[in-house]
This record gives sequence, C-alpha cells and structure tokens, in this order.
Amino acid sequence: MNINKIVQSVKRPALYEPGTAQMWTDEYISKQLLNIHLNPEVDLASRKMKTIERTVDWILAQTDKKRLDILDLGCGPGLYAEKMARKGHRVTGVDFSGESIDYAGNRAKENNLDIAYIKENYLHLELEENRFDLVILIYADFGVLRPEEREKLLLRIHKYLKPEGLFIFDVLNDKDMEKKTGPKGWEVSEKGFWKDRPYLALSDAYLYREEKVILYQHAVMDELDNVEIYRFWTHFFSHTDLTGMLEKYAFHKLSYSEDVLPEGD
Repeated sequence: MNINKIVQSVKRPALYEPGTAQMWTDEYISKQLLNIHLNPEVDLASRKMKTIERTVDWILAQTDKKRLDILDLGCGPGLYAEKMARKGHRVTGVDFSGESIDYAGNRAKENNLDIAYIKENYLHLELEENRFDLVILIYADFGVLRPEEREKLLLRIHKYLKPEGLFIFDVLNDKDMEKKTGPKGWEVSEKGFWKDRPYLALSDAYLYREEKVILYQHAVMDELDNVEIYRFWTHFFSHTDLTGMLEKYAFHKLSYSEDVLPEGD
C-alpha cells in the first residue's frame, strides 16, 4: 500500500478543485445508489417514502391549479414524479443517472403514467420556453452546484417557467456550519458501496467558512493502489443569500418556509 499516495489524496484541496471520479454515472455505484433510493427506511439518496408523500402534498398545496405541467430536476428514480403524476399532473423528469432514469421510465410505462423522462445533466438541458407551471429541485440539490452552475440553472429555469409559474427547491441553512462537517471515517471492504472488489475508503469533510461551503470527500483506494477521489461541494445559505441570487434572475414573490415537515421527518 502506497501510504504517501494516500496522504496526498486526503489533503485539503483548493476550493472547487474537482475530484477524479464521478459517482452518479459510475456503472457499479449508480446501481448501489438506485438501491438506496428505493429503500423506504433510509434518508440517504432519497428521503423516506412517508416524507416524500408529505413533501409532495406540501408542494402541490402551494398552487390552486388542478392540473400542472411539472419539471422535476434531478428526479432520480422518479419517486416524486410518480406521486405527482398519480395525482393527475403531467410531469417531465430529468436526471443523468442511466440506472435511475431507466428504472423510472419502466415504472411509468408499467403504470401508464403521464411522465416523460430525459437522461441529461440538467445544466445542459434545452426545453421550450414558458412551458411549465412548476419546477422542483428537491433534496438540497441546489446546494451542490458551484456558483456559476447555479447561475446557469436559474437562467434556464426562469426561461422554462410560465409567467406565473413556481420554482420550489430546498437548501441547507448556514447556521452552525462547524457542526455539519462530521468526523473523519474509514471503511475497508471486500465488496461494498464503492466497488465490487476490495477497497479502502477514507472520508473527511473540510469547511470553507467564508464561502459557506463544506467539502465532503471520499478517497477510495483499490488493492493495486489506484485512488479515486469523489468530492461533493455542499453550499449553505441564508435567506439574504437566496433573495439576492433569485432577484438577480428576475424571480419575484419570494417566500421561505422552514420546518415544512412534521418533526421526525
């Protein structure tokens, strides 16, 4: 085992320095993610099913329209999209995980649901203007985007929405950020989440306070000393941060809700 290589791999990187591997499109890991998405008892890749149901009800209660054209960005295996379609809405789901989109598409066909799924990175998505009544971006997905990516996405969303359309998304607040870094961790496995062969995974979190960013990093080494580094840049926001960002791109009538779900969800 090349210890020096490990030491170099786990050093605190410069802000937004990219990792060497992508979790969402890895053929093996994406299958593990899909299994986690579909596990109704855990809050990892998706929230628990009861929480998803309550979230959908809350989202739909924000408008009086009986039938909506909805764009679900980062839809994963369609857990939210399917529930909205079953309530009579027309849904378009977008995700760049092939495993998740294939699963979601098959479910929609089997259940004859009015859902169109698109396999695409939503930052590169091109759809017609003024098409949707509602755009959703769920599970704090907005916060994993770098500033220039957020700007790119907000421009697109504003273009896709009808003049009175809604954009609903959730973020992590910027309170007590030091408490959200978590301890260092490690895992040795013959086969597990990261690989279908033996590996060592070292996990850490680094706080970039001025930018309100925490990097959650995983360095995964196999038995041949190959190291893959997965980096997840997670941003935290205040209401003021969000207001300035949204008003810049002509979003108006802003409102904020905290503790939307009952305690325990």
